Amino acid sequence: MDAQLKKGLLEICVLSSIEKEESYGYKIISDLAPYIEISESTLYPILRRLENSGAVTTHSVEYNGRLRKYFRITAVGIEKIEEFIETIDEFAKISSFITRHRRRTGGETT
Repeated sequence: MDAQLKKGLLEICVLSSIEKEESYGYKIISDLAPYIEISESTLYPILRRLENSGAVTTHSVEYNGRLRKYFRITAVGIEKIEEFIETIDEFAKISSFITRHRRRTGGETT
């Protein structure tokens, strides 16, 4: 998969994982694990980018004597998810056209 495409998909996956409730790094990774592979070294730069763009906010809470950073989606983050859904719907239509066209032509090139 193209690296830039994967980066964008990971951002949307992270936003989606915190859309219903705020969360912290390890939990985000655990929630995404059944769907996409993501490591801490990949997640935290994504979260920083999302925070810098205004898509998430953060706050810290003490947990077992340590500070745990929680991430919460903002209106900007929700808008990013909605834009992604519109884009993916367009891609689905294009993919359907290509697939149907290939079936009719037998996938042959001229």
